[in-house]
Amino acid sequence: MTKDFRTWLGKKEQIDEKETRVFFHEREIWFAHLGANVGFEQDGKGENFGRPLLIFRKFNNEVFWGVPLTTREKGGKFYLPIELGDGLPRKAILSQLRLFDAKRLYQKLATVDVETHKRLEAAIIKLAQGK
Repeated sequence: MTKDFRTWLGKKEQIDEKETRVFFHEREIWFAHLGANVGFEQDGKGENFGRPLLIFRKFNNEVFWGVPLTTREKGGKFYLPIELGDGLPRKAILSQLRLFDAKRLYQKLATVDVETHKRLEAAIIKLAQGK
């Protein structure tokens, strides 16, 4: 599959020029402009180059650690099931945790419960420890 880096570059410039950021909280799931990325880094899809992200840790109103989600059936220590009650088999892609600017966020989808967020935190800590 050929990645459309040229179109993403134009979209990325538009996103960077935004004057404001949305207001967000930890535990929320948002669609975010992830873009066309290098190699195995998680890409966005469609004209917005979008993908759902779970806000893992908010540092301030500008940046946060986010974890991309997928609906593909995946297993193993790099994936954590995320249930939103709609029947879709979502998984958090733990290995893709990274820092994002809130300018990338464009549509709030849901909020996970406290217990799910605690499971996510434990899974990320375990992965960081190499377990």
